[in-house]
Amino acid sequence: MEKVYVLENLTCPHCAASIEESASHMAGVRHATVDLMSRRLYLDADETLISRDIGQDLYRMVKRIEPQVDVLEDGAHDGDDTDTGDADARRDRIRLIAGAAVYAAGWAAVLFGAGQAVTFAFFAVALLVSGGGVFLRALGNIRHGQVFDENLLMSVASIGAFAIGDYKEGAAVMLFNQVGEFLQDLAAERSRRSIAGLLGLRPDVANRKTPEGVEAVPPENVAVGELIEVRPGERVPLDGEVVGGRSFVDTSALTGEPTPRVVSAGCAVASGYINKDGLLTVRVTRIFGESTVARVIELVQSAGSRKAKADRFITRFARWYTPAVAGGALLLAVLPPLLLHQPFAPWIYRALIFLVVSCPCALVVSVPMAFFAGIGAASANGILVKGGNYLEMLSRVDTVVFDKTGTLTEGVFEVTGVFPTAGTSRADLLAAAARAEQRSGHPIAISILQAAAADGVQVDAPPDEAAEIVGMGVRARAGGHTLLAGNAGWMAHEGVAFVPCHAPGTIVYVAGDGRFLGALAISDVNRPDAAAAVQSLRTLRVARTAMLTGDRKEAAERVAQALGIDEVHANLLPDQKVEAFERVAARAAGAAAFVGDGINDAPSLARADVGIAMGGIGSDAAVEAADIVVMDDRLSRIPTAIRIARYVRLIVGMNIVFALGVKAVVILLGALGYANIWAAVFADTGVALLAVANSMRILLRRKRFAPRLRAE
Repeated sequence: MEKVYVLENLTCPHCAASIEESASHMAGVRHATVDLMSRRLYLDADETLISRDIGQDLYRMVKRIEPQVDVLEDGAHDGDDTDTGDADARRDRIRLIAGAAVYAAGWAAVLFGAGQAVTFAFFAVALLVSGGGVFLRALGNIRHGQVFDENLLMSVASIGAFAIGDYKEGAAVMLFNQVGEFLQDLAAERSRRSIAGLLGLRPDVANRKTPEGVEAVPPENVAVGELIEVRPGERVPLDGEVVGGRSFVDTSALTGEPTPRVVSAGCAVASGYINKDGLLTVRVTRIFGESTVARVIELVQSAGSRKAKADRFITRFARWYTPAVAGGALLLAVLPPLLLHQPFAPWIYRALIFLVVSCPCALVVSVPMAFFAGIGAASANGILVKGGNYLEMLSRVDTVVFDKTGTLTEGVFEVTGVFPTAGTSRADLLAAAARAEQRSGHPIAISILQAAAADGVQVDAPPDEAAEIVGMGVRARAGGHTLLAGNAGWMAHEGVAFVPCHAPGTIVYVAGDGRFLGALAISDVNRPDAAAAVQSLRTLRVARTAMLTGDRKEAAERVAQALGIDEVHANLLPDQKVEAFERVAARAAGAAAFVGDGINDAPSLARADVGIAMGGIGSDAAVEAADIVVMDDRLSRIPTAIRIARYVRLIVGMNIVFALGVKAVVILLGALGYANIWAAVFADTGVALLAVANSMRILLRRKRFAPRLRAE
């Protein structure tokens, strides 16, 4: 059972890693994950442990690691940290400005030739103002056994600099560390608010219609079947069906589609849509907890808990990297003076450079921020990614396998050919087929009933008995007659001698009392952007595309040829789709993705390296089985998602190489005596800021991914 806690005021990457590790070792906890970007702790724990509430134990553990962090249950948290965050930001700004002012005064004292005592006093005050919180956290962490973290490293480095008389450098370490943390927090907060802006869909009220009039109530209080009014300019609060009115609705917050769509009576609307101009009356079809808004918010808030490999690597890396470099700094400060009989001061100075450089913040903050920003960029384009691990896997996809019906095609069927046998009229064939299919809800059955009605064929009462065999056809008993409708395999299974039909489309053979009556050709319409999407995948160097379908081979190959699909596997039952997908995936050089409608394709979606559901956020099976959900059914979103994922991987790689490269160079130069503490401050704070800014590029260009794909 999973429980979620909000960690208010959590900004320290090392503390986040320590909380995650400590929580993982709590009794009854199977797994714990801290998402620094959303400031949430996800606990997978034994249900009995959750039921007796572990809040107090968790609170004590978190306070021991980071006293300024408050622990709240997610349900008790309103999701708005604005007041607390603003107060913290004001305090940080005041501390930063005051520290910078005193530090500048110290430099002025140096330039005007003030005595050493005066300059020492200025820089000491600047150190205490800028680094007071760091010193207190370092002492608190030592008291609780958390020794090696950035607080201790900064404290030792700054105090050490003062000890050897480098007052300016010692104060600068803390001042610029605070500048870096402040700017990093601003960038992280901007990232969080970008996500919140994309998903700030939660409505405040719903206008429920009652016999007494319209009343404003919380959306949670509206039941399925009740009527609500949505006025112009308001956000649709709950999923439902329009029963009155006509209007344009803005779906961009959910689907990324900028063009408003028209809705009128009979149209489905999702919570989160914005009503543009007309008054709508909507019958609610889902309670708020199951609505589109609730699902979107839950998915994106929890996405950060599923860490990518690079994210997990950086967390583990920071745990041994910092102590290792701190040990190296100690050896550098002690061994050369003893072995080479040299003064301690120069080597202590070089060791201080080691300590400043060793802080892993550039990696610990920028890498998860890149994945967080990638999830936000995908959301802005109508794509929900359930976690950074899926985004990372998507970047490695080189094989994409599609379902046909409802994915590559519209799933809207129509009868395009009627081929009765000799002695059977067109009307008789349609009537027999329609009666056999009358109790089926399959799209093909619906198209047959519509064709019969269009031809004016009278269909008698529903059959007395009807059985549908998935992937084969139907058997119905009506008026003492046995009716069969299905594919060639179904006819063969039932021992009906039939004449194969080679007309384009899906063929439904019809028989009555064992006698073959004829065949119907039924065609599906390809999605308008399907061919362009497949071509975009090819442009993105996806090596192979494949299609899996239960349809007959001729119809499937015709669709594949029209869309540019490389290989086709037809005549598949649902369980055979998984086997066929596994055979295709086994030949993939990278990851294999499956794209389906999220209902019949759920097993394949779950089996794929990356499961991509078409069918919108309203599809329960899509949300449950898939790793990625395309919210507006547009296949062109898939190349967009791949482009975003690859860009995120590029940014992450750049950050890792840049940060480690600069740190390694400065550490080496510092050990050899060619780098001073200012270079170390750049290698820590400067590199962290550049890496964070690099990660933020993903959000800044979030609207540019799809247009570039369409241009291709």
